[in-house]
Amino acid sequence: MSPMSSEPAPEVPFWQRKRLDEMTRDEWESLCDGCARCCLEKLEDADTGAVSYTNVACRLLDLDRCRCKDYARRQRYVPDCVPLSPGNIAELEWMPSTCAYRLLTEGRDLPWWHPLVSGETETVVQAGISIRGRAIPEKVAGVLEDHVVTWPA
Repeated sequence: MSPMSSEPAPEVPFWQRKRLDEMTRDEWESLCDGCARCCLEKLEDADTGAVSYTNVACRLLDLDRCRCKDYARRQRYVPDCVPLSPGNIAELEWMPSTCAYRLLTEGRDLPWWHPLVSGETETVVQAGISIRGRAIPEKVAGVLEDHVVTWPA
């Protein structure tokens, strides 16, 4: 007969037990890993619909912090900025393949480098997912087609 453990069972993380539409605002916001890939300019081929990613940052993106400079009022300054929601994430095919919102919508789990898993914000940079040090400001970019890049999946 083995002694019973007095330690509580580990709690299942909220992203594994809740649907996106069941999460609190804080839980939802914490899913953002801070990679800032969604804040880069993208080009869509009018004929095929294929999306090309660039290394050109939105004018509101702080390139050092990889965060929006005015998140609460971003649509006032960048009208085509798309606020993410549980209702639209499945339709946003241009979202990065590594995005937590996309991964969870597709029934996948968060990767090892996600801050909610690793407990460290720097693992996003260490894994090569973050755009930190790899993007340029919109005001110096010139022609977007000259800045098409392929990001790691």
